[in-house]
This record gives sequence, C-alpha cells and structure tokens, in this order.
Amino acid sequence: MDRFQNILLVGCGNMAGAMLAGWLAGGIPATRFTVVDPYRDAVPEGVTLLRGLPAEGRFDAILLGVKPQGLDDVAPQLAPLAGRQAVLFSILAGVEFESLAARFPEAGGLVRIMPNLAAAIGKSPVALDARGLDETGRAAVTALMTPLGTPEWLAGEHLFDAVTALAGCGPAFVYRFIDSLAAGGAALGLEEGQSQRLALAMVEGAARLAGASAFSPGELADKVASPGGSTRAGMNVLDAGGALAAVVADAMAASRDRNAEMAAEARRG
Repeated sequence: MDRFQNILLVGCGNMAGAMLAGWLAGGIPATRFTVVDPYRDAVPEGVTLLRGLPAEGRFDAILLGVKPQGLDDVAPQLAPLAGRQAVLFSILAGVEFESLAARFPEAGGLVRIMPNLAAAIGKSPVALDARGLDETGRAAVTALMTPLGTPEWLAGEHLFDAVTALAGCGPAFVYRFIDSLAAGGAALGLEEGQSQRLALAMVEGAARLAGASAFSPGELADKVASPGGSTRAGMNVLDAGGALAAVVADAMAASRDRNAEMAAEARRG
C-alpha cells in the first residue's frame, strides 16, 4: 500500500466516493487523497478538493471516477499527469484497456476495477485486471484494494462484462428482492415499516451466515426448507419451472450485454 502515497480521484460521485470512504475507514491517511470534482460541496477533513484538474503535480495513483461518456472531456488535460510514475485506475464500466491506453499512453500501469457501493464499509467484491504491472505492482494494487472488501483478480478482461452484471449490478437486484420481500410481508398484514425492517434484518443475517458457513447458499436453502414445511411451500413457488433462476439470468444477461455495448461505444469514441 505504501507505493501509493499520492492518490488523485478524478470525479468523486457515488462509487468513487464510496471507495474514498472505505479507504479512509481502513486507515489510509486523508492527506494522501486529492479529489477533483466541480460538483462536490465538501470532502472529508484532510482530503484536498479541487474544482478542476491541476496543471501539474506528481501522483502515483489516479482513479478515473467520471462517467464513461465524460472520459474524452478529461483525458487531454489528465494525460500529462498520468506519466510513468502513475498507475491509472479505472472504474468506468465498459471502457476497455485498449481505450484507456489510447488516451493515456505514458501511464506506468493500467488497472480496471469493478467494485460496488459496499466499498464504503469494506464489504465490496473488487474485481481487478491490469496491464503493465509486474507481480510487485499487482501486490501493491491488492493491498490498496483490501480495505474496500475482497479483491479478486480476473483471468482476463473479457470477464468484466460478466463480473459487472454479478458484482456491480447485483446489489440493485438484491435491493429489489428485499423490497419485494417487504412488500410481500405488508400484503400479508404486517405494517409496512415493520415489514421492511424485518426483511432487512433477515437478509443481513442470512448473508452473514452464508459468508461464514461451510455450506453453499443452495445447501443452506435446503437446510432451512424441511420437507412438507412452510419454507418448502414457498420455495416450490420460486423453483417452479426455474422461474427465479430464469429471471435472474435474464437480468444479468441484459446487464452484461449493455456493458458490452458501452465498451463498443467507447472504442468508437
């Protein structure tokens, strides 16, 4: 982690802001961070906030946190800062190494990252792939990402569309399911707020148990659902015709395909 002493965040919206919060909570000094964002009113104490890119400076890590469609707006001014001393990190969905290398040819390394908002509490999966880094460099990246959750190096860039659908988009799917559970409880007679609290507590406990258990989630589901019992009756509805598995697979495929479309758009841009 000590390799990255001066970290520049270009754009600090929801995702980059969650990463910043996770790094600070993980003990990285705030003085290491400079945020460039014309729309933020404030940043945590000790972090430097700029409204525009600096004309000069020496940063050993630069995080691209702008919208993918905004890359070409910042790239010309940012490229001189992304010299050989700097590793360029990108959380831009659909923007591939080829597109990054074309805009930042002098960067000392390129790293694509796919986290989610749980980075703020150190509980995010963090998918990684890199170009131009040796094993020492990759180890430094792993150390930097560890305060955000669980770093996972992918076998290749081609897997980013899939991991985006699972780990990047997945939280929204889980939130939808929690919302549906709460609505279902309310439909059965529970007060709406109480049903939501119970749904949230149940999902949090189930997730913690799944993370700590030696059994797979599928095995745990079968352990909860005794033959002929009430849980089994409900699971029979979810399992009928593979309905739940099919709708989840369709949602993930749609997210994967849209990510691939954005990559194609970035290549053309």
